[in-house]
Amino acid sequence: MPSTPTTQQLQSWDKQYVWHPFTQMRDWLAEDTPVIVAGQGCWLYDSDGMRYLDGVASMWTNVHGHSHPALNRALADQAAKIEHATLLGLSGEQSILLAKRLVEIAPQGLTRVFYSDNGSTAVEVGLKMAYQYHCHQGQPHRNRFIRLQHAYHGDTIGSMSVGGIPIYHTTFSPLLFATIEAPAPYCYRCPLGQSEPSACGMACLTELERLMAEHCGQLAGMVMEPLLQGAGGMIAHPAGYLKGVRELCDRYDVLLITDEVATGFGRTGRMFACEHEGVIPDIMAISKGLCAGYLPLAATLATEAIYAAFLGNYAELKTFFHGHTFTGNPLACAVALKSLELFEDDHLLEALQPKITQLRDWLTQLAEHPQVGNVRQCGLAAGIELVQDKPTRQPYPWEQKRGIRACLTARKHGIFSRPLGNTLVIFPPLAIKPEELDFLMLGMQRAIDEVTG
Repeated sequence: MPSTPTTQQLQSWDKQYVWHPFTQMRDWLAEDTPVIVAGQGCWLYDSDGMRYLDGVASMWTNVHGHSHPALNRALADQAAKIEHATLLGLSGEQSILLAKRLVEIAPQGLTRVFYSDNGSTAVEVGLKMAYQYHCHQGQPHRNRFIRLQHAYHGDTIGSMSVGGIPIYHTTFSPLLFATIEAPAPYCYRCPLGQSEPSACGMACLTELERLMAEHCGQLAGMVMEPLLQGAGGMIAHPAGYLKGVRELCDRYDVLLITDEVATGFGRTGRMFACEHEGVIPDIMAISKGLCAGYLPLAATLATEAIYAAFLGNYAELKTFFHGHTFTGNPLACAVALKSLELFEDDHLLEALQPKITQLRDWLTQLAEHPQVGNVRQCGLAAGIELVQDKPTRQPYPWEQKRGIRACLTARKHGIFSRPLGNTLVIFPPLAIKPEELDFLMLGMQRAIDEVTG
C-alpha cells in the first residue's frame, strides 16, 4: 500500500505540476496554500486538519453543502448502473428526467433543453443558437450582440466576445468578434435593498434603446446576467431594469439571452433571477448550482419558436451542429435531479429569506467602515468594495492586492474567500446556517480591519 503523502509533499507537487486558474503563479509559488482533502456541510478541511468556512461556495457552485448524504447516494446509485453514454444517437434516462424537471421549474415558455458542460459553453451554445435561428429566418446579417459593461460570461472565445472586463479580455481581443456595449445600470449611491427604479437604471435603458434603434437590423440578441453581474464586481441592478430590457427586446425584435449561470438555483432568493420581474427570456444559460457543486453540468434552455426554426429536411442543413462529449452525463443529471428534490424537501427557498435579511444587516453595518466604499447585495450574494478614500471612492492601487490580502487574512479566521480585485465576495452555500453566516461575516469584518487599519 502506498503511504499517504504529507502536506509538504502535496504542496511541493502542486507547485511542480499544477497551473491554477486566474492565478499569478509566481506569487503562488511563494505561498503555503492549504490542500483541501474533505468537505462537510459548509466547511472545507485541509490535509493538516484545519477547517475553513466555504465563503464562495467553491466558485459559486455549492448549494446544499459538501458531501451531502442524499447527493452522495444519488451519485453512487447512478454509478452502479452506468457512468456515461452519449446523447449522439442515443437517449439517456437521467437526461430526459432532468430536462422535464427543468422545463417545469423554468420561466414559462422555455420548453427545450440543450445540455453542455459548464457556464461558458452554455452561453456559447446560446450565442450560436441565436445566430443560427436568424439564419433560418433568412436574416444571416443579424450577427451582432449587445452586451453590458462589466459583463462576464465565461472564457471561451464566444463567451469572452460578449464580456466586458478589460483585465480578462483585452489580451485576447484579436481573437474575439465585435459586440456592442451598453452601460451597466450601476450607481454606488443607490441604497442597499432599493426596490424602486433608479435614475441610473432609467438612463441606461434610454441609452440601450438608442443602441437597439441604431443597430436593430443587425442584432441577433442581447446577452446579460439578470439582476446581478457577478465577476464584474457583484453589481446589483436596480429594480425594473431587467423588465425594461425585456420590453425593449420585444419592441426591436431582439432575442434576450440571460446568463443565469451564477444567479440561478436560488442564489437571488428565487429559483431563477428572471422570476423577480416576471421576465421570460428567449434563451437561458444555466450551470454552477445546477449540479449543486458535484460535477460539471450545464444547459441552455430555449423557447419552442427557436427550437422549431431548426426543424427541416436533413439536406437543408438546419441541424444545430454543436455538441459535447459528456452532454447529458448520467452521473451529473442524477445528482442534479436529487438536488432539485432537496430544494422542495428542505424548503430551501423559503429558508433563504431570513438569511438574506441577516446578510443585509451585516452589510449595512459594514457600509459605515471608513475603508468600505460601497456594499452591494442580491439575495445571498454580495460584494464589499474596499477603497483608499471613502469620500472620493478612490480605489486602492491594484498592485497593493488589498482584496487578496483581505482574503488571506480571513483564512486565519477560518474563512475561505476569493476576491474580485478590491471587492470582497460573499457567496456561501445556500444551506449555510445563521450562526455560520455570522461567523463568515465577523471573519470578513476582522480581515477588513486588519488590512486597512
